[in-house]
Amino acid sequence: MDNNNWLTQLLLLGVGTTSLAAEKLKEVGDQWVREGKLNPDQATGFINDLLKQLQTNPGDLEAQFQRQIKNIMQDMGVARQSEVDELRGRIDRLERQVRDLENKSWR
Repeated sequence: MDNNNWLTQLLLLGVGTTSLAAEKLKEVGDQWVREGKLNPDQATGFINDLLKQLQTNPGDLEAQFQRQIKNIMQDMGVARQSEVDELRGRIDRLERQVRDLENKSWR
């Protein structure tokens, strides 16, 4: 799977999550209105305030999103870039050692 496809899927996941959160907030607000805990104006204000906070603190959400993605990728067994770089270095050293041994045996 290419990187653009991953990024597209992650973006859609974020959009879907935001939409789902907004929908659930509205459901909770409606329920509180039905139960008499809030009047309709209070529920609307409450939901709008929460959605505004979600929109004004994208850094917090982005950091949380990045942590979640990192955890998911780790659970899937996807190697981190530092691990891949370390393995490449080890492969390079082993290839040099094999070449050195081959050169010694042909002398």
